[in-house]
Amino acid sequence: MKKHYLLLPAALLCLSTSCKQQPATPTLENEIQYVDPFIGTGFHGHTFPGATRPYAMVQLSPDTHIMGWDASSGYHYDDRTIYGFSHTHLSGTGIGDLGDVSLLPYCGEDSIKPIATFRKETEKAVPGYYTVRLDNFGVNVELTSTDRVGFHRYTYDNPKERRVMLDLGHILQPDWGHKLVDNDYLFVNDSTVEGTFRTQGWAHFHAVSYRIVFSEKIEKVYQYIDGEQRSDSLFLRLHTDKDLKFHYKFKESAEPLLVKVALSPVDTEGAEKNMEAELPGWDFDKVRQESADCWNLALNKIQIQTNDPVIRKNFYTALYHTQIAPFAYQDVDGRYLGMDKKIHTAPHGFTNYTAFSLWDTFRALHPLMTIINPELAAKMGESLVQGYVEGSILPKWPLASSYTGCMVGYPAVAVLADLACKDLDKGDLNLWAEAGARSSVYREDLAEKFKGTRELDLITRHIYYKDKYGYVPADSIPESVSWGVEMAYEDWCVAQLAKKAGNEALADEYIKKAAYYKRYLDPETKLMRPVMGDGSFRTPFNPRYSSHMKSDYTEGNAFQWSFFVPHDMDNFIAEIGGKQELEARLDTLFTTSSQIDGAEASGDITGLIGQYAHGNEPSHHMAYLYNWTDSPWKGQERLDFIMRNFYTNQPDGIIGNEDCGQMSAWYVLSALGFYQVCPGIPVYAIGRPMVDEAKLQVAGGTFQIIAKNNSPENKYVKAVKLNGKALDSPFFTHADLAKGGTLEIEMTNVHP
Repeated sequence: MKKHYLLLPAALLCLSTSCKQQPATPTLENEIQYVDPFIGTGFHGHTFPGATRPYAMVQLSPDTHIMGWDASSGYHYDDRTIYGFSHTHLSGTGIGDLGDVSLLPYCGEDSIKPIATFRKETEKAVPGYYTVRLDNFGVNVELTSTDRVGFHRYTYDNPKERRVMLDLGHILQPDWGHKLVDNDYLFVNDSTVEGTFRTQGWAHFHAVSYRIVFSEKIEKVYQYIDGEQRSDSLFLRLHTDKDLKFHYKFKESAEPLLVKVALSPVDTEGAEKNMEAELPGWDFDKVRQESADCWNLALNKIQIQTNDPVIRKNFYTALYHTQIAPFAYQDVDGRYLGMDKKIHTAPHGFTNYTAFSLWDTFRALHPLMTIINPELAAKMGESLVQGYVEGSILPKWPLASSYTGCMVGYPAVAVLADLACKDLDKGDLNLWAEAGARSSVYREDLAEKFKGTRELDLITRHIYYKDKYGYVPADSIPESVSWGVEMAYEDWCVAQLAKKAGNEALADEYIKKAAYYKRYLDPETKLMRPVMGDGSFRTPFNPRYSSHMKSDYTEGNAFQWSFFVPHDMDNFIAEIGGKQELEARLDTLFTTSSQIDGAEASGDITGLIGQYAHGNEPSHHMAYLYNWTDSPWKGQERLDFIMRNFYTNQPDGIIGNEDCGQMSAWYVLSALGFYQVCPGIPVYAIGRPMVDEAKLQVAGGTFQIIAKNNSPENKYVKAVKLNGKALDSPFFTHADLAKGGTLEIEMTNVHP
């Protein structure tokens, strides 16, 4: 394949905070050409195609879907209408929020809320840039961005009727409880407006301040409050809890209309400073190129060789998706809104981050970051600990400085334990251990603080029962097995933090709790089975049964939750009867019927191979568990099938919710040929590489992976060498990877 090289001037390598997070390389390959932002926007991938930069606060994208599950990101590939272009989005989540500050250009007089139509052939997207033609209005829309500023360019067919709607009533998933709280709005001058937009939804309270500057003077303003036009149409200042829309008309011109929208999580002064710092000028094409340069810098962390264009596109699109969330959530002057809802100023070197989908991303996204971006991984760990300092408990799905209480357990400790075991921890490890321990027990102060919130319901209640019984009783608490086995792992993570901090007493206490998973092991069904308050197993018991958020398992069933003991594999194998028994149980998992019972089975159970469900995260490590048996080749066979069938280069090419980079991080690591089964144990399990060669920029230089004799037919690993020395087991360490070297994996079409 012909290689394309992009030589970047040194000045372009530090254009934004997202670019600064990654060191420059002398020569960058043009990997951006292989990214397709539309992958994952179909089926239930829930990604968005709009313009953003790596880990950036502004994610400017069209909103085509505002109701129902598939409105989680505001976009679905099958749609043909656009409600507006808003500036904040979630990537691949199973519930929606954000969609803040929506603009829609249109032409001619229309309804109070005009809606655009478009054809797919006019829609294009590459990292950092999106464009579409609004057919019914005759407007060509182009979008790009900096970290904190969205940049629009509108070209109108009719130069006499150039209009833009600012929709301050626009929200995503109002049918799921997302609602407008209020608006502050100020007409600053004839080309500038600003304000603060507040909503309540998944984030208990979310406020975003904005400053909008048009490249031309506004000729006329039409104002609507709850659908009624106001005759005094040009308010200087307005506060309302009603739906608020402004229609701006501009004078006749054949020139494109440019719009800059700066955001701040603090106030309008912060938005103004962000715009002054990041986008003082009006050169749209320059900003678009700068975004492309940022993405090329980010994507060149891993350079691959493959003769398969599908693998190449899947790989770089996946790598792109791993660098959208979490995102920086503070202003250029260092101010940010903390988990205590107070304004803080970040000390030197600290960055506040939000949108941690931790129940998903602790498994692969954060481990991947420790490899390709260790400094950033450490910063995100610091941000989680600071969330504890501000909010009294480690956040597990923090969004817009809000506790959402979403998903199982206290998975932030997995991220912290993994940083610690790789010597990437920064700050006071005693504080890290304290944060983990205090987030894992029932506390009266939390009961009062989080009264009436999901955070209290889904954390303190479950933790209380775990400490009372040594397990979570199924007749008192839903999803009891999932909570029980995940908290056992997370308690092990607390023990690792305590041990490294030198607190042996705390480490011993939590090591004992790490064995609580054994209480669910049922010798009769050979599965993790719910336990009742009297100590008996639930009867009757159907391991195929699922009811979303109402059964004994989170988004799954007994088959999908019976292999989560990553921290204690040797003892787990001994408990169930040896590695031959583990192999037999895995064989059953992958070959049994894929039937799911239950009228309200979780929609997250997708990508089935037997009862293995790749579309949801609890299954992600399971194929690699064959490395603990005498038949690692069975895992390699499964991995080959998963990567070829559940990841494609089509809009529906992600088999389930992308979940803020987790589905993609699994693919990136697996396509390279390895995976970390247990964050907190710095060891990688060898899998089935899809790429022929890869170079990873790591702390010690370059780590090269060479897959010899690699082909679709040669899916089995024959031999592995690390720096020329044969491995005697299908594992290698993070220390081996981080210092640089060469991993050679010889492939064959014959398994043992």
